[in-house]
Amino acid sequence: MPKLEKGGTCTSLIDSILNRRSIRSYRPEKVPDDVLAKILEAGRQAPSANNIQPWHFIVVSDPETKRRLAGESEPFIEESAVTIVGCGDPNASPKWHVVDVTIALQSMVIAAWAQGVGSCWIVFFNEGAVKRILGIPDRLKIVALISLGYPATPPGPKWKKPTNQIVHHNKF
Repeated sequence: MPKLEKGGTCTSLIDSILNRRSIRSYRPEKVPDDVLAKILEAGRQAPSANNIQPWHFIVVSDPETKRRLAGESEPFIEESAVTIVGCGDPNASPKWHVVDVTIALQSMVIAAWAQGVGSCWIVFFNEGAVKRILGIPDRLKIVALISLGYPATPPGPKWKKPTNQIVHHNKF
């Protein structure tokens, strides 16, 4: 969990990045509209190849729709406050739409954590069913879903490989 100051903001961006954890269990409370707006703005402001911005984001808060999405992907979607479905337009950016949407969604995940909101990336889902449920046009590719909500329990630290096992300088 980020180190939060009064008002629920993180003490620093680096704290948010280094301490963020995937959250799969949420408290039953709404994410305030102003907090959600900042999360979405972080995605909107993300960089994209040639500034094409080949993305569309569906914000799902309706309980029945979340229940249906949970049946086509991960069960914890149903208890999330909101789930964001990130779609890319391969016609607008054939080579980079997936990368661009991923960058935008990661910006949202960090912005959420900085405000005390947990999230979890969801990359296993029935794309055809999710498109039908949400009325997503066939031309768009669903890149990922991001569940959001306040963590039911504070997450603990996660083991990560040491830097000397993954970082190489000038050559492998």
